Amino acid sequence: MTSVSPFGPSTAGAVGPYSPPAGPPGVSADGFRRAFRGHPAGVVVITADAGRGPVGFTATSLTSLSLDPPLVSFGIGTSTSSWPHLKVAETAVVNFLGAGQEALARRFATSGADRFAEPTRWHRLPHGEPALDDVSAALRVRIESLVAAGDHRIVVARVEDAWSDGRGGSLVYHDGAYHPLTASAPRDHR
Repeated sequence: MTSVSPFGPSTAGAVGPYSPPAGPPGVSADGFRRAFRGHPAGVVVITADAGRGPVGFTATSLTSLSLDPPLVSFGIGTSTSSWPHLKVAETAVVNFLGAGQEALARRFATSGADRFAEPTRWHRLPHGEPALDDVSAALRVRIESLVAAGDHRIVVARVEDAWSDGRGGSLVYHDGAYHPLTASAPRDHR
């Protein structure tokens, strides 16, 4: 079966051509959110300390940008409590959440909470950055640039250290909820 989409012909899972809604062009905030509800994203917690105590927030916008040099990006809202700290921080930690860490994701997504108080378990890295305990993987990054993007900033950062526990399993955000994604058996890539 072949169908046409606004992006050209497609044969996989096609449901017909795209039809924009009637009315004036543009998109509402609700329409924008609805479009992304079906797009699953990995969940991380970004932590930093710019000299005023540890801060952190849950993010689903982490992207690998470059292998050489190793660069990542993530977004942060300029109205968040973490933004005043992150905009002056030199380094940060990207903490990849495992399949069983929904409570941690929710804690770091809650406004007004003391995110580093009990029951959060964390430690400082040798360079002083706060890092969460028992995460599936982490990156220590040096912030290289902040790019204005509407009501957010895109943080571009160089990876300086990376580690993983090798257990597999991730936490993903999809359709307005957190979901555990467990590791499957290794594939034979012959």
